[in-house]
Amino acid sequence: MTSLPDLDQMTPEQLRALAAQLMSKVDTMGRKIHRDETIIEQLTHEIAILKRHKFAKRSEQISPAQGSLLDDLLNTDLEAIEAELKALHPAPAQEEPRQQPKRAPLPPQFPRTVVHHEPDNTQCACGCQLQRIGEDVSEKLDYTPGVFTVEQHVRGKWACRQCETLIQAPVPPQVIDKGIPTAGLLAHVMVAKFADHLPLYRQEKIFGRAGLAIPRSTLAQWVGQTGVQLQPLVDALREVVLAQRVVHADEKPVQMLAPGEKKTHRAYVWAYSTTPFSALKAVVYDFSPSRAGEHARNFLGTWNGNLVCDDFAGYKASFELGITEIGCMAHARRKFFDLHVANKSQLAEQALHSIGGLYEVERHAKEMSDEDRWRLRQETAVPIAGKLHEWMLAQRELVPDGSATAKALDYSLKRWVALALPGRWCCAHRQQPDRELDPALGAWALELVICRVAAQRQAGGGDHEPDPVGAHQWA
Repeated sequence: MTSLPDLDQMTPEQLRALAAQLMSKVDTMGRKIHRDETIIEQLTHEIAILKRHKFAKRSEQISPAQGSLLDDLLNTDLEAIEAELKALHPAPAQEEPRQQPKRAPLPPQFPRTVVHHEPDNTQCACGCQLQRIGEDVSEKLDYTPGVFTVEQHVRGKWACRQCETLIQAPVPPQVIDKGIPTAGLLAHVMVAKFADHLPLYRQEKIFGRAGLAIPRSTLAQWVGQTGVQLQPLVDALREVVLAQRVVHADEKPVQMLAPGEKKTHRAYVWAYSTTPFSALKAVVYDFSPSRAGEHARNFLGTWNGNLVCDDFAGYKASFELGITEIGCMAHARRKFFDLHVANKSQLAEQALHSIGGLYEVERHAKEMSDEDRWRLRQETAVPIAGKLHEWMLAQRELVPDGSATAKALDYSLKRWVALALPGRWCCAHRQQPDRELDPALGAWALELVICRVAAQRQAGGGDHEPDPVGAHQWA
């Protein structure tokens, strides 16, 4: 332990030297404390985000439906309890008839099977013949699981006995040449796989219960060949989307299973969509084995419109080739939302309030024409954005570098030109592809990757679907 000097025995020069030394130490310790506080604040922010992603909901808004997630289970239990109570204690006859609730009629387009219920004996006890004076009709809803049917195509052979000429109707075109599935069965397999999140090994079991177990390898061949046949439609959809002046883009990682291996590696599904205000509502997807920017450039090709995207570096080269960058305000808002959730930052709350003003403008402009929407943004959104930018610049000077608050501000300030392009406030909406590639669609994304690989293998002569181990984790 260092002994303290006797200040009474020190000369004025020694006292001044000691004071300078102590002030230097205080300054050094102050900088160290400030640096440590910044690191602690940053780590605390990251831990809070990780905890929220792992244990809490990730939605950036309060969903009113969130509180009713267990309503179905509660209603089921209550209904079962009421049924048991009624069975044990039948309700006494009421003096006044209670009005029965009105039930919506079943759709008339459903086929009806009429089941007649008549008395076994229509002879009255007095000996007279009973006369039918009316009927009561009640309808029950039934459902029959999938049933296999067979289309038997008979092509007659016609021959001329004199010249021995043989004539026969040509084979109707099929999706899979010389294959047994009809277009309807292939459509069912594809819809079940991609829309209903049913991997092929599950469909194999479902078909087995219907009376015919179709091997998974055969289903994989069907999916791959159907994917190849549908490629012209995908190409046409790509041309239609890229014919738009403004396109939204986003990418989402998915774990892809290598065929024949138990390991996975990260692949990506890219989504490109039209704007919410476009007359054409379309989304086209592109799979790539990596996140390299060349995949986006290859998809966009010579298109040079306005691209709404996040701050992913893979898009930067496209901007140098003539594409105009439009920043996504939802990504900028997310930085402040995470900051507010982590430590209830008042600065983040103020930023969210200001950005909320831009969202409110967009809600009013949703149903307007292009001219009225542009005018409303110029009159209302542009002033809000200008004040927000000035406020961010002022706040940035007050927060230390490297902190979570500084990073949230820097994300918007460094991209402000792209975020605040005049008249381009469609970026205030959450990206369309971001909704399409929501984490909840993980099963869909994984199946898409498997389908694309199956299609590529089919084009190259392969006949197996990638090992679906782990696919149940996404379903």
